[in-house]
Amino acid sequence: MMQTAYIYDALRTPRGKGRDGGALNAVTPVELQKALIAAALQRNDIEGAAIGDLVLGCVTQVGEQGGNIAKVAALLSDLPSSVSGITLNRYCSSGLDACNVAAMQVMTGVQELVLAGGVESMSRVPMLADKASFYTDPAIVRAAPFVPMGLAADLVASLDGVSREECDAYALQSQQRAATAQSGGHFAKSLIAIENRETGASVSADESVRGDITPEKLAGFDPLFVDFGKKGYEDAFKAAFPDLGEMRYVHHVGNSPGIVDGASLVVIGSAAAGEHMSSKPRARIHTMVNACANEMLALTGGIDAADVALRKAGMTHGDVDLVEFNEAFAAVSIKFVRDTGWDADRVNVNGGAIALGHAMGATGASLIGTVLDELERRDLTIGLVAISGAAGIGAATIIERV
Repeated sequence: MMQTAYIYDALRTPRGKGRDGGALNAVTPVELQKALIAAALQRNDIEGAAIGDLVLGCVTQVGEQGGNIAKVAALLSDLPSSVSGITLNRYCSSGLDACNVAAMQVMTGVQELVLAGGVESMSRVPMLADKASFYTDPAIVRAAPFVPMGLAADLVASLDGVSREECDAYALQSQQRAATAQSGGHFAKSLIAIENRETGASVSADESVRGDITPEKLAGFDPLFVDFGKKGYEDAFKAAFPDLGEMRYVHHVGNSPGIVDGASLVVIGSAAAGEHMSSKPRARIHTMVNACANEMLALTGGIDAADVALRKAGMTHGDVDLVEFNEAFAAVSIKFVRDTGWDADRVNVNGGAIALGHAMGATGASLIGTVLDELERRDLTIGLVAISGAAGIGAATIIERV
């Protein structure tokens, strides 16, 4: 008989700008995760010996993020040698997949208590630093239709008729919602402050939020992906999508997800696991799925995953109180609301990655905490998290407060 997988706690670091001089640039990815593990054990009164596994998502697994960073983080934390640790990479859904894998371990009785989350220090380990074969091996590049994420977002905008003005308006909304949430303390329950060892300063807030940005400022940014499109991708798109008209290059630095550093952690366990901590279950994992869409569209997998999750759960849109859909470029988020019938007032109510940033492997698990905290704040019950990633992949998880 399957056990229920409960969420006992959810934590995350603030997100620092993913560049030299960013708030978390001086902190290694292992240190980010170590801080969350320590906080999870302390604030839930968990003995390290009770932890069965540590499952982390990380996209760029090289250098400081290589060598199974989950095990490295376990070794540097108050966890027993029995915690082997596993690091997953399913592109940007990795952190959510880590939580889903942890839930599977609990549901099947393989483990009673698991820590799951993700980490990505994009300032210290830059995106694409792993030199993956899908963009460095000519044979694979010719055979597999991998598309740069921003260009895939422009393709979505072109196929769906999403304008630059709509994308900028969405970005403005994301920034305003995030600024309101930040000033109102909506993120406080999950946030764990991180010390910048170079300055001694305590980093306690997301660095990228710009609530004062204006439509005029957004309108002044140049599109980022025109050159990519003109170097052959447009021809490939038109061959794959004969009805495609003129490409709309609508995405720029202001309506794209921010490159940031960050980490996340979720405490997932069985009912019996509660005997080893002071906390009570906050929610249960109701449904979890993965999906994959057209590789050229790339970023619509999360939309498909959300639909699959609803069908699997036997739910309709009206059954879900709040949704966190990772803002992988404005046009994709607009498509998610427009095509699937979601109420925009229930989606990303505290802003999203356009304002807060997207620490790739960490984001999915961060969104679990974001939706759970907001469900509790509003005294609501059902939350859905969905996220897209490269090559069309997507994942979704439905949680239910208990």
